[in-house]
Amino acid sequence: MAGLARHCGLVLLLAGGALHASAAEVTVRDVASGQPLENAVVEIFVDREASEADISAAQVIQRDKTFVPHVTVVPVGGAVAFPNRDTTRHHVFSFSPAKTFEIKLYLEDTPPAIVFERAGVVVLGCNIHDHMLAFIVVSEATAHAVTGADGRARFDALPPGEHRLRVWHPRLEDTHQQWWEGRVEAGATRDVALELRASAPLERRTSPLQQRLREAGEAGRVR
Repeated sequence: MAGLARHCGLVLLLAGGALHASAAEVTVRDVASGQPLENAVVEIFVDREASEADISAAQVIQRDKTFVPHVTVVPVGGAVAFPNRDTTRHHVFSFSPAKTFEIKLYLEDTPPAIVFERAGVVVLGCNIHDHMLAFIVVSEATAHAVTGADGRARFDALPPGEHRLRVWHPRLEDTHQQWWEGRVEAGATRDVALELRASAPLERRTSPLQQRLREAGEAGRVR
């Protein structure tokens, strides 16, 4: 469904917008415009024995010289694969303290998934295409989600009471390491307004020629 938060762990998208008694909904907005913010990572921490996290491999795809999705969240110990759907080679890397790695020039054969053992924000780049930028948030929270176009994240199966809440967005500030912190109560809704201090990246559009080349390359792979 368009506009709904991508989810994992204890996150559940609730049909029709209704909240269960133990659910919580967080809406993230830009404080300047009041508009909902896509690609915000929302974390909730619950004081209880941790359950086993889903560590099945996520994917960050390279398509049209862009990382898709722009923001991915995985639990500590989670893995991410980096398939290349372009007809040009990429060289994926990160120098972030949470994970330093590089996947040197490759095209069709997807390299082994990278495991992320340490919590934190990992900034991705491509050594061939400087404009390519994406983020992997490695989370040790009980529950986490990435907001969709409506700015919402919905959580189910929360025990009664207030819980620690953290929110991150790529444009909070230029180091990409700052978080907003607060509290959220099970069964309640919470609006979070973020002051965005980092500039928005320039939108990169695919030219008609690039589109034709991409389609020709995909057709060649099918044969």
